[in-house]
Amino acid sequence: MPHDLPPDGELTVFTLGGFGEIVAGADLASLIAAAVDSRLIDGDILAITSKIVSKAEGRQRAATDREQAITDETVRVVATRAHPGGVTRIVQNRQGLIMAAAGVDTSNTPDGVVLLLPVDPDASARALCTALRARTGLRLGVVITDTAGRPWRDGQTDIAIGAAGLAVLDDLRGTADASGRRLDVTAAAVADEIAGAADLVKGKTSGNPVAVVRGLAHLVGDMTLAGASALQRPSETDMFRLGTNEAHDEGYAEGYAAGRAAALTEDAFD
Repeated sequence: MPHDLPPDGELTVFTLGGFGEIVAGADLASLIAAAVDSRLIDGDILAITSKIVSKAEGRQRAATDREQAITDETVRVVATRAHPGGVTRIVQNRQGLIMAAAGVDTSNTPDGVVLLLPVDPDASARALCTALRARTGLRLGVVITDTAGRPWRDGQTDIAIGAAGLAVLDDLRGTADASGRRLDVTAAAVADEIAGAADLVKGKTSGNPVAVVRGLAHLVGDMTLAGASALQRPSETDMFRLGTNEAHDEGYAEGYAAGRAAALTEDAFD
């Protein structure tokens, strides 16, 4: 994908109104197309809150015990921290995302109901993007967003958990900066930046689950482009795969096992 910014350097972000409560089985593509009302242009990117995708896909679950729902969605525990209200769990979930509480959400849901993330957010994004392109005749991109915290930084921001029809990473490695120096590590996570920009206008309680990001048509391409899962760092290159306490416990256990094995080997030769 090209790295050049749009000629005028202008970015526009706005919401689409007209969404009521989304229920299981809802045709999101039709609802979004109706809300668009011919406001889209070629190259627009739609940032869609994962919550409405989950609701449409029936990912609501009756669960008086939210902790059990988190456990069920967890593949690997990264870190836990006790606090006066309970225990915060940072985990890798079934989608491969590392998030607090595995992405299990209780906000804007009835009592006794939790909302799980889409089973395959990239597949959901592809289905929506394909349907919206067919309905509008426009070259569009779709990003499915969710809120997440970040290491080393307070607060949360929206990130892309699913994407289709656009480059999710603008890899500048091998190019030169303004001074002619070679860039060796710079790769902009543009799908996450789009999600964060959209969150500024969608908000958390305003009832605006879909935003349009305009001005990044150079990122929009065909449906073979990699989805948001391409942004997940492989464990072998993750320098912070575990929390500090968990890393200490794992190292202690490995050291103890190695020491015990060495002692047994020495005893065998005595």
